[in-house]
Amino acid sequence: MTGPLIAAALGCMLAGAVVDLSLGTRSAAVRAVPYLLGAAGSACLLAVGVHATLSSPVAIDITPLFDVGRSALRVDALSGSFLTLLFGISVAVSLCFASWAWSDVGRAHRRAVATGYLSLLASVAVVVCAADAFVFLFAWEALTVSFYLLTSAQRGDAERAGAAWATAGMGKLSGACLLLAFLLLAGRTHSFAIASWSAVGPGALHDAAWVLVVVGFAAKLGVVPFQVWIPVGYPAAPGPARAAMAGVAANVGVYGLWRFLGVLGRPPLWLVIIVLLAGGCTAFLGILFAGVQSRLSRVVAYSSVEHAGIILTAYGVALTGVAAGSRSLEVVGLVAASLQVVAHAVAKSAAFCSLGFVEAGAGTDDLDALRGVGRRLRWSGAAFGAAALALAGLPPTVGFVSEWFVLEALMQQFRLGGLALRLGLAGAGALVALTTGLAALAFIRVLGLTFLGRPAAGGTTAGDRGTTAGDAGPLGRIGLVALVLGCLGLAAASPWEVRFLAQGLRPLVPRRATLHALKSPWVLQPVYHGFSILSPSWLWIALPVACAGVLGMAALASSGGFLRIRRVPAWRSATAGVAGPSSYTAFGFANPLRHVLANVLGAERTRRLRPPVSSDGRAPTVAPSSPGAPSPGVAHVESTTRVVEPVEAYLYQPAWRAVSKLVDAARRLQSGSLNAYVAYMLGALVVALVVVAVLG
Repeated sequence: MTGPLIAAALGCMLAGAVVDLSLGTRSAAVRAVPYLLGAAGSACLLAVGVHATLSSPVAIDITPLFDVGRSALRVDALSGSFLTLLFGISVAVSLCFASWAWSDVGRAHRRAVATGYLSLLASVAVVVCAADAFVFLFAWEALTVSFYLLTSAQRGDAERAGAAWATAGMGKLSGACLLLAFLLLAGRTHSFAIASWSAVGPGALHDAAWVLVVVGFAAKLGVVPFQVWIPVGYPAAPGPARAAMAGVAANVGVYGLWRFLGVLGRPPLWLVIIVLLAGGCTAFLGILFAGVQSRLSRVVAYSSVEHAGIILTAYGVALTGVAAGSRSLEVVGLVAASLQVVAHAVAKSAAFCSLGFVEAGAGTDDLDALRGVGRRLRWSGAAFGAAALALAGLPPTVGFVSEWFVLEALMQQFRLGGLALRLGLAGAGALVALTTGLAALAFIRVLGLTFLGRPAAGGTTAGDRGTTAGDAGPLGRIGLVALVLGCLGLAAASPWEVRFLAQGLRPLVPRRATLHALKSPWVLQPVYHGFSILSPSWLWIALPVACAGVLGMAALASSGGFLRIRRVPAWRSATAGVAGPSSYTAFGFANPLRHVLANVLGAERTRRLRPPVSSDGRAPTVAPSSPGAPSPGVAHVESTTRVVEPVEAYLYQPAWRAVSKLVDAARRLQSGSLNAYVAYMLGALVVALVVVAVLG
């Protein structure tokens, strides 16, 4: 069953790529066909995943395809759980993509977009199922090529072209780290089979392999300092392709971390502390920059950085358990991280799919220009609202359950004896706790002032140019509904989700140990009995009842006045004479954050005088007298705030300048003398021998 279904899935994706490259993109029906084939292939892989999670491992020999040693695919419970998650989401994303491609409104249709998307799905499937180094690296590099195809789809724009190269460059860095790690492990074991590398014992080579593996997978996931490609790479991709990149493909980095925890075993203690602190810093910086962006696509992209940090932090808890010899701590970390992976994958896919329809219908992703778009594009607006609540970690969504579990896992530091690990968990916990508060701020801003906000009085917004009939379309609505059900329904079904994860994590931890996360059939606990409990299923009953009770009591106490509609002037600002449509915008809402955390954001403020013009809501325009429109002929002060990403400003830019100087110096070595070149080669050989001797 497994082999034929995988072959059928890859065949559907190959057929879709052939249709895309041969028949072009002129016909709406033809444009949708590759994505429908992608949905069919994803459904096949979903079936493979469910079967593999609940049954014994299956190996598939594919040596004749490559003829490079022995090549194989192996689908076990861990592979099956990731196939279930990623390709369950891919079915919904493919339906959204088909609907997006069918319409001509605002879409940028180019040849090879569908090919890039289908090759991405195929690469993800092969990476998750790869049993040897060659197949794994082959699929990993194919995934990098797929990312480049998607981010360069609109390469006429210089900014998008730069984003494509940044995405490809980070993908090559990730692949290079994994290649070096695999070579070290294969050289020690004399085998390319990934499972055989568990025989590598402690030592310098083992620690070096651990570092390279973490860096390689963290770069794909978007962990600081490798996150710089995400804020530019995701927005550069067209429509729902962003959902495939963020919600599906990025999670192969998570799969790699999970897989190599079982292969390499105990990590060095200093690496555990680095992982914990890197995860906490990534989460904090990601949501901080998400909260001050003025483009919706960049808000969601930076949110991906935040969730990458939360996932890595929970993974650090699992590493802490392995390093300290605590099975319970390892289990609580893996369960928390896995729940966060599910929440991020579903919610991020819903957010990017709905954003694709909003951006196509409105023609922009500017937050202030999209005011009221949720009132016009109701399907996309509702889907984005559910995704935003989940990404903010608010109840009763799946994001609330996962972030609760992560915070509970980080509170277990008192069970450890070593001070270094306890401080690492405490520091990471403080950063994640701060992140959860900022996440609510960031997404309430988007929902309240953009999707649910009112358009400017007497004006129009970008959202008014869309039509309700063009909102998502039938196939897109099916995909959005499926993703919204994932954001909301998985919270109510969390006990069953934990049971399924217990099956999937069997290659790493015993199933019985994972089921300790269930205090009772409806109640979750962070593995340790008596620490704390949560029932997400009952929360779905208690919250509506509590809301109904509060509303009823308010209506009774007000003698019905609570239900009467009252119309009052909208609050504009604390300063009289501020012009513009309601003046308090999404940009203005984030200004306190820019000022309070200016040092972290690298905020740069500039001011200039300009004549009075109609305000766009971003720059306050002060009038000398009446609270109405400013008087003509009066100069106004315009203040502009720009944030600078510290990793790029203080790491990559100085490094680029240093490399440029090194390259200029190296050019002088090209003397044309054969003797000089032989001397260079001899020196390189001596260095290589020294490195091999140290690692050996």
